[in-house]
Amino acid sequence: MAQAKGLDLVEVFPNADPPVCRIMDYGKFKYEQQKRQQEAKKKQSVIQIKEVKFRPKTDEHDYQTKLKHMRRFLSDGDRCKAAVFFRGREIVHQDRGHSVLERVVNDVADIAKVEQPPMSEGRTLVMMLTPVKK
Repeated sequence: MAQAKGLDLVEVFPNADPPVCRIMDYGKFKYEQQKRQQEAKKKQSVIQIKEVKFRPKTDEHDYQTKLKHMRRFLSDGDRCKAAVFFRGREIVHQDRGHSVLERVVNDVADIAKVEQPPMSEGRTLVMMLTPVKK
């Protein structure tokens, strides 16, 4: 029957009793399946993690520039990682790092929330922020 119609006989469920087959144009079926996958891939959004690095002695203008970048990342829908790096004997004053991160949280409170509170990882203090759904 499939040859008479110029189509293919495709086995759909080989483990069924009796096995189920379908008469179809297999090339067209594969093409439409590929198009559906491409369309689904196009509609999905990829969320990235962007990292902004601070220091305990980061000056005001540098801080504002980094904050502006962070706001842009969050408004684009990306998660943001704020990290404070300590060099040398700065590690003794971790309270300064915590104050920098608290300031970041207060400055981006309108567009982001804290996903992971500040955690110490070696010589860095790391915090994760996620954008707030509108």
